[in-house]
Amino acid sequence: MNTEKQFLGRRNFIKGASAASLLLSSMSSYGFEFFADEKPKKVALIGTGWYGTSDLFKLIQVANVEVVSLCDVDSNFLNDVAEQVSQRQKNGKKPKMYSDYRDMLKKEKLDIVLIGTPDHWHALMCIEALKSGAHVYVQKPISVDIMEGEAMVAAARKYNRVVQVGTQRKSTPHLIDVKREIVDKGLLGKIGHVEMCCYYHMRANGNPPVQPVPEFLDYEMWTGPAPWRPYDGIPHRRWWRTFMEYGNGIMGDMCVHMLDTVRWMLDLGWPKQISSEGGIYIQKEGKSNIADTQTAVFEYDDLNCVWQHRSWGNPADPEYPWAFVIYGEKGVLKGSTMQADFIPYKNGEPIHFNVLYEKEKYPEDLEEKDNELHAAPATRRHMIDFLEAIANGTKPIADIEDGHISTASCILANLSMELGRPLTYDPKTRTVVGDEEATARLTRDYREDWEHPHPDTV
Repeated sequence: MNTEKQFLGRRNFIKGASAASLLLSSMSSYGFEFFADEKPKKVALIGTGWYGTSDLFKLIQVANVEVVSLCDVDSNFLNDVAEQVSQRQKNGKKPKMYSDYRDMLKKEKLDIVLIGTPDHWHALMCIEALKSGAHVYVQKPISVDIMEGEAMVAAARKYNRVVQVGTQRKSTPHLIDVKREIVDKGLLGKIGHVEMCCYYHMRANGNPPVQPVPEFLDYEMWTGPAPWRPYDGIPHRRWWRTFMEYGNGIMGDMCVHMLDTVRWMLDLGWPKQISSEGGIYIQKEGKSNIADTQTAVFEYDDLNCVWQHRSWGNPADPEYPWAFVIYGEKGVLKGSTMQADFIPYKNGEPIHFNVLYEKEKYPEDLEEKDNELHAAPATRRHMIDFLEAIANGTKPIADIEDGHISTASCILANLSMELGRPLTYDPKTRTVVGDEEATARLTRDYREDWEHPHPDTV
């Protein structure tokens, strides 16, 4: 493995004498150009849509792998991605194609399974992949209810496999710098408040008619354990995310990233108490049933982490529309996927951090459809960390347990909003303290023919 050391052009540490020392520290290693194994690992992807495919392509870029199979209920997606993989992987082979992940896991001996499906499928697929002997890279949020997440953690430990969650902010180069150079060195002083937000207009909200299911899509299997909705158009990308049947709204989709990042930076575990308010206040005209406006408070000792999202109107700070802001007695730290800024309260100069792009190093990034160029370096490093954990028998930086805490906290925020009261979750008893109604809601009902996993029986 060749350690990557050339990061001089990555960011602008600016405005002050402290910039020179920060620049020197920025040259340390954050990842590797290639993770070389003698024998290629056999890899499969379940869910060949946008982000699952992007994750797979980043893995191919940094590791000696053979993509032996793909699984999707959309045959158009499946055929298209199989052809793309044959052009990208070294052996030029076209992966085998499956429409049912259970068949694939029985027939293929896999080292790694990537899961890029909608949220309502993550738990069942992850647990079955672990049982088959594979290590798993699963997208966030890891689950749609709390008990799914508990079962995933239990399965990872029982079968002694590595599970990396796609909360790749922990592998984002400029945010690694921020944690080390600002937070860990105490430049913020005592930290007393955190704000997190998302003001993207990302809530699909149309009124398409019910229509026949196209032949290339197995909608019954796509729905799986989730409640049945009459088919009203291709659910991929944005449409499924607008329904609570399949996920946990903008809270589960976007807050999970920022909360996970803040927890990592400040070394926070489970919140002591979670409360939330919100609903559909503006965008009432369509079918969407996720909140368009929501505030949540995640309480820790002497620290509240407050989330706010609106899928309408202007962002509070146009430079940071999806971000976290950490307030300390000595200054404030703003961070996002694109940049970060440390602003001292009195003494010292502001410090700016820029996102890293690797377009010259990986020119194929420019050819990938809808590729998030700013996130690609982070995903590559996340894959490297995943592979290192497998090789060393250690936990990855986004271990399934951390992914569960961040995911479950967001799910509890939604539950608090629905019930109209604060909630405290006890992971030891797997109950909401003093609240039988909320405890009963920790497990969603599955559709007939699908069995909900439980941590004691995985």
